[in-house]
Amino acid sequence: MPHPIKKIVCIGAGYVGGPTMAVFADRCPDIQVTVVDMNAARIAAWNSNSLPVYEPGLAEIVQRTRGRNLHFIGQAEGAKAAAEADAVFISVNTPTKTHGEGAGRASDLSYVESCARFIAQHAQGHTIVIEKSTMPVRAADTIKKILATGNSGTKFDVLSNPEFLAEGTAIRDLEKPDRVLIGGESTEAVRALADVYAHWVPRAAIITTGLWSAELSKLAANAFLAQRVSSINAISSICEVTEADVDEVAQVVGADSRVGPKFLKASIGFGGSCFKKDVYSLVYLCEHYRLPEAAAYWEQVLKMNEWQKQRITYKVIEQAKSGNGTVAVLGLAFKKNTNDFRESPAIDTCNQMLQAGLKLKLYDAKVYFAEFSKVLLPSANGSYTQAMSAVEAMQGVSAVFILTEWDEFKTIDWKAVAKVTQPKAGIFDGRAIIDVAAAKAAGFSVYSVGKAR
Repeated sequence: MPHPIKKIVCIGAGYVGGPTMAVFADRCPDIQVTVVDMNAARIAAWNSNSLPVYEPGLAEIVQRTRGRNLHFIGQAEGAKAAAEADAVFISVNTPTKTHGEGAGRASDLSYVESCARFIAQHAQGHTIVIEKSTMPVRAADTIKKILATGNSGTKFDVLSNPEFLAEGTAIRDLEKPDRVLIGGESTEAVRALADVYAHWVPRAAIITTGLWSAELSKLAANAFLAQRVSSINAISSICEVTEADVDEVAQVVGADSRVGPKFLKASIGFGGSCFKKDVYSLVYLCEHYRLPEAAAYWEQVLKMNEWQKQRITYKVIEQAKSGNGTVAVLGLAFKKNTNDFRESPAIDTCNQMLQAGLKLKLYDAKVYFAEFSKVLLPSANGSYTQAMSAVEAMQGVSAVFILTEWDEFKTIDWKAVAKVTQPKAGIFDGRAIIDVAAAKAAGFSVYSVGKAR
């Protein structure tokens, strides 16, 4: 029977593992929390004043817990920590497979399997192993088989405890979650983890289910959210040609208590590490279990997202080519309040514009430009530059393309900007955040997603 959890190890110091464990340490001062990662540079960053992850409120939490009951260590030291741990979280990437069976759809569990082997090799006594990464259904079977190869005298319980974080609000989501989901086959192990969360989460918000329901619930939740984004974006295209206003339509639809207002904001499309990957994982599961109609339904959510990005970018290309072929790209992160650009709409849109022969001036206050450059077309090197401010990015351009809803873009002085752009420059607001009337009054032609021009 599991005893109370007093020592936690988390394998993976990324966007989920780092912030999650920081909040655990902050809210559970009686529990020692250790984060292990094989990336030495990442661990060094977590132990510095320049954290590798930007989230509002995260730095303050790390500052008050690091060295007290929050520790960031490398893999070599992690072996001892795993041996002493009561619970080990697996919080590593589960990207879409690039080769083999299910390539382009199925989740790649190689990192998860590596973690399971590490745990099997070093764990002692009874250990609760917790899936924090998003997993396909039945992934725990794979983990169990690997753990069964562990040292004699070891015993494992496997739980699914998927994260439901939105980047940019991750700390708030961790401190005041809508729900915490714990799925497992051992009632005692589920209760032990629930007791940890109960340090700060009301018991009524802790949902317990079977192991397989928990794994599928995370995929389903992300698929439903992605579906809402694609649905309102499909409506945005109709609004643009009928002179309806998508914000007004969304307000009316969202006022229905059966629907609700969240995730009904028209945009350039969704991004981030989760939605695309998880919907593809759901598509693959449907195909694997011979449910082609269900697979086609969920795949259409992804096709709509790609179409939204492409159709808006075509408008920017047309505008830029009527001028000097230069575009200011404002925002590279997939959403505001994060430095994460994984699957950001900025990647595909920038590459689409570069393929069309345009020159780009890129600006984002939080995204590391050198890292973002790695996802752009190698053949386009020299066709894009970094700007250090929004105003600098807009100097001399024929088009301005807003891709991230950073607050600073909402208050741009378009009258002042009009003095530094090319004459008859166009603004393309892929987030529908700017004051359209003010921009038009300054002499710009303006496209705002879901609104007639």
